[in-house]
Amino acid sequence: MVKFNWKRLGLVTGLSLSLVAAGCGSDDDSSNGGSEDGSEAVGEGKEIELAYVEWDSEVASTNVIGKVLEDQGYDVKLTPLDNAVMWEAVANGEADGMVAAWLPATHAGQYEEYGDQVVELGTNLEGAKIGLVVPEYMDVNSIADLDQEAGQTITGIEPGAGVVGAAEQAVEDYGNLEGWEVQTSSSGAMATELGNAIDKEDDIIVTGWTPHWKFQEYDLKYLEDPEGSFGEAETIDTMVREGLEEELPNAYKILDQFNWTTDDMESVMLDIYNGASPEEAAATWVEDNQDKVDEWLNGVE
Repeated sequence: MVKFNWKRLGLVTGLSLSLVAAGCGSDDDSSNGGSEDGSEAVGEGKEIELAYVEWDSEVASTNVIGKVLEDQGYDVKLTPLDNAVMWEAVANGEADGMVAAWLPATHAGQYEEYGDQVVELGTNLEGAKIGLVVPEYMDVNSIADLDQEAGQTITGIEPGAGVVGAAEQAVEDYGNLEGWEVQTSSSGAMATELGNAIDKEDDIIVTGWTPHWKFQEYDLKYLEDPEGSFGEAETIDTMVREGLEEELPNAYKILDQFNWTTDDMESVMLDIYNGASPEEAAATWVEDNQDKVDEWLNGVE
């Protein structure tokens, strides 16, 4: 089973206990290990640590690629971190990589600070988007139309998240949002408040992003953003630490070739929402999509 690493405390000082995570070490990659069926295992038990931000989308993607690496023989550790600390961990080599870089807007600040200290492996998912999201039944279609809805409150996620920063920028950009508040909480708390409001058909405005299971579960819509506070469509990219290609070339290749769709990701997220553990949902997706996984393993020795 993919394991979590909880030993490194200094890196995450100030975060909630649920996000305290640990460090890793890496050894030379090898194709000379033994698997249960007697075949060679690419990873040969070498340790690899992936950092991620605890958004439902990144829980899904990180567990899937973690499962694939585990199946190749690696000792995989998944470490949840605040998004800024996630970037820092990869940049300083405390973590080996992440598949959770939202660009160009959501993680723009982190990319500016750490982009020259990590190795960019490119896009693993296209069509990502952030914005303000409301239930379809609300009679509003644009941020510019907002007035007194939802107690003039936007329900956000974790402080420091890019989508929260964009929402705060929207309050500055739109004159009709004078006096509005962006209320921060967590991704889970936001989803709970959204579900409760929909059950009562109350007004609610949340910071939203795609891919996310809520678009499969509820009838939702993005508010138009004529001022461009939330930017254009984004991609989710893969970043790894310097030196990973030389030390773990096969893991590097798998991460470099990791690529899937919003439908893929949302199917994993929905399984988790419906009660599967992240590990179970990832294993199910990997089993059902072996052809796609084989593409990620192409050329691995």
